[in-house]
Amino acid sequence: MINQTNQLIAKSLIVLSTLALLSACSTIKIPNPFSSDSKTSGSAPANATAYECENNKHFYLRMLNNGSDAWLIYPDHEVNLSKDGEGRYTSGVITLIVKGAETSLDDGEKVAYRMCKAQAKN
Repeated sequence: MINQTNQLIAKSLIVLSTLALLSACSTIKIPNPFSSDSKTSGSAPANATAYECENNKHFYLRMLNNGSDAWLIYPDHEVNLSKDGEGRYTSGVITLIVKGAETSLDDGEKVAYRMCKAQAKN
């Protein structure tokens, strides 16, 4: 009886080891729902305007509180910017200047969005 139990344990370990090795070599890519690498959908968020900028950069903008706040919607996160002058919104690090076709966005020292144009809503 002990011999049969040992054989069953040994077979189980072999099967589990084989499955672990096969899964490590697998080419099947399972998407991670918590990853920030996922692409956004093609439709704009509700009540937001899409902006297309040079170098194929883009973001969405939703104005709130009668224009005293700008809700900046990036492909992977969102930020609220407070009004800091005529057509100027900031969070302290991020600065958005909305002046028609001259709209620009500076996101600290990492990213600069230039020559941004509002896109027509569908």
